[in-house]
Amino acid sequence: MIRRAMLVLLVCCALPAFARAAPLALLTAADVSALVKPPGHGERIIALWSLDCAYCEPNLAALAKLQRAYPKEIELVLVATDGPGQHAAVAARIRKMGMAAYPARLYAEPAPQRINYLIDPDWGGETPRTLVIHANGTRTAISGELTIEQLKRIEP
Repeated sequence: MIRRAMLVLLVCCALPAFARAAPLALLTAADVSALVKPPGHGERIIALWSLDCAYCEPNLAALAKLQRAYPKEIELVLVATDGPGQHAAVAARIRKMGMAAYPARLYAEPAPQRINYLIDPDWGGETPRTLVIHANGTRTAISGELTIEQLKRIEP
């Protein structure tokens, strides 16, 4: 009995290592409407970040922790605002942060203004930016470093 429990524990601990990494896909202007469409239930969190952003990695880590606490209610999507020329660097950073299992997108256009506007017309392009899209169609947007209070308000 103890051997079986140990085997189950070992397999459960090893599963994340075998999880398939989500590919880093390019985000075009035509893709934005599907990205920002309200989810069927719960919330979709779009975490907008860039390679040169000081607060982005801590924000992504906090959002990943929140998503893991509510896996059935929260869908987390990473969106790097860096241009397509940064594909390899963005993919490497996602792996380094341990976030390769999350869906990830990278701007397909080198000039981000058009996609920024399509994602959120009220957004000036600063990162980090967290956009929460609720199933009922309402949105919450937060710019800058996430606080504990803001994270609590995002919880389902």
